[in-house]
Amino acid sequence: MNDPSLTLLISAEEIRKKVRELAQSIRNAYRGEELVLVSVLKGSVVFLVDLMRELDLDIEIGFLYLSSYLGETTPQTRVQHYILPFPKIEGRHVLIVEDILDTGASLLYAWQHCAEMKPQSLKTCVLVVKEGGAVGIFPRVDFQGFVIPRVFVVGYGLDFHEKYRHLPYVARLETPSE
Repeated sequence: MNDPSLTLLISAEEIRKKVRELAQSIRNAYRGEELVLVSVLKGSVVFLVDLMRELDLDIEIGFLYLSSYLGETTPQTRVQHYILPFPKIEGRHVLIVEDILDTGASLLYAWQHCAEMKPQSLKTCVLVVKEGGAVGIFPRVDFQGFVIPRVFVVGYGLDFHEKYRHLPYVARLETPSE
């Protein structure tokens, strides 16, 4: 079996620059406010850590462990939710931090889950948005990083069978069958 090949899409330097830009926009939007960052695990944890290091805000973090890929290279519409302790968000400003927007199933699930808890405000921040993905699906992306083609990507928290999350860049994964 051949190893998959990787094609660079977004460099580590481009990611660092975009994270700083997103953090500045978030600081401007929430200046003087307390903010709860909700990370959609596992993929967004790398993005969350870098983003919160750039924020000069009073923050708390929470995690939702969701999966919609279920070991495949194409996203599924069924979302699996694994229960973890979660912060009290009622009456608070909440920002959902997501690594990638493809079908929108995970982000929609996270949005609905948080909205049920009646936060004061609820917004989204997504690092990578696939072209043509989640057309017409609510919620909108309030803080958006990169737009990429509809290809399977790994790196910077994104994985294939739990591999490649450690890469400091985002790359297209081409498996031998492609």
